[in-house]
Amino acid sequence: MRSQSANTVSAGANSAVRFGFRGGLNLADVQGDAVKSFTELAGFVPDGAITKQMRPGFYAGVYATLPLGPGFAIEPGINYSEKGTVLKGTLPFPKLDFLKARVTGTARLAYVDVPVLAKVFVTPGFYLYAGPQASFLVSGKARVQAGALGINAYQDDFDISNQLRKVDFSAVGGLGYQFENGFGLSAGYDYGLTSLDNNNRFDAQNRVIKIGANFSF
Repeated sequence: MRSQSANTVSAGANSAVRFGFRGGLNLADVQGDAVKSFTELAGFVPDGAITKQMRPGFYAGVYATLPLGPGFAIEPGINYSEKGTVLKGTLPFPKLDFLKARVTGTARLAYVDVPVLAKVFVTPGFYLYAGPQASFLVSGKARVQAGALGINAYQDDFDISNQLRKVDFSAVGGLGYQFENGFGLSAGYDYGLTSLDNNNRFDAQNRVIKIGANFSF
């Protein structure tokens, strides 16, 4: 019975071209000189310590699985993907420290990702993947919010797309499990290789943790 199930999954994954759609959660960050990058692009001027957090977003897209041999396939795809980062710091007014005045800056970046992945089935269903990815900038915005005592008193959005590179290149890797009914789960990581700044003023790259689901048919 196990042999028949294994053959079924192997055949579905490796003997015929399959198409599918996928989507899930992005936990995005900007590594490198992320603090300088945001202060340069959006006039973000907090005082004292600045903390950096991942920005949650989503990704969604389609793909094709092209079998090249037993347990091995190439999987090109195209996804819409939200990236960026979140910075938080105190406002530069020491006499008002008791108000806990804070400022939050969010880099809100959106891309069309085009990965070309090598997919290796370690066991029937379970696979590892890795490959290059080109990402094309759709929009780039910076949002600055300020407030005190938990009340948001100020918010402004800046368009920073003209200051960002239009194409980003990444190395992508991860793992997943594909069930016989076509449903699958995966987790991966995008490691940005290209500096985001179009004017070479700072060195900062996209980093994204992805957790999602897919369906092949």
